[in-house]
Amino acid sequence: MKFFIDTADIEEIKTAHAWGILDGVTTNPSLISKTGRPFKDVVYDIVKIVDGPISVETTSDDAKSLIVEGQTFAKIHKNVVVKVALTQNGLKACKALSSDGIAVNVTLCFSAVQALLAAKSGAAYISPFIGRLDDISEDGMKLIQDIVQIYKNYNFSTQILAASIRHPVHVLQAALAGAHVATIPFKVLQQLFHHPLTDRGLDQFLKDWKKVPK
Repeated sequence: MKFFIDTADIEEIKTAHAWGILDGVTTNPSLISKTGRPFKDVVYDIVKIVDGPISVETTSDDAKSLIVEGQTFAKIHKNVVVKVALTQNGLKACKALSSDGIAVNVTLCFSAVQALLAAKSGAAYISPFIGRLDDISEDGMKLIQDIVQIYKNYNFSTQILAASIRHPVHVLQAALAGAHVATIPFKVLQQLFHHPLTDRGLDQFLKDWKKVPK
């Protein structure tokens, strides 16, 4: 499973990239807004750090504007993936952009039939939001499992990008379910490294090493 980081914070991206586990980045308008910086400046900085898919989200309403916006984003760098929301206009834009060879990430997916529509529209990625489903007492991971099965049934090439990940168990469950990608907040990426027995074992090793004659 590929690991993307879900952030627009350049320092977080640099840190995660240095760990050697990062395959890509996802951003959205809310994450870009938190930086307080111009949108294109942030994207240019990201593509200099990570040699992998960088999802950049459109904000237009109508299909024609979404297509133009997506084409503009795609010119920024070869690794830019255009994000569109899972709406009728979003999927119209997805079909047009993907037909022109532009990779599209269809976001805000909350049902398996929505994911089926995205795949038929030529999406390179589908982003099911598992955490937000859990928040309203639905089973976010069941959605991942259903999409995996549907895509296997019909040999769709669309990659399943588990999004809205809230904790390490979500990462584990997504991997077990067969998601191709997990896009993970920096805090959760940090948590993946830790286990109390690892910390305790390392502490003991270091204490014992100090006792070895030098």
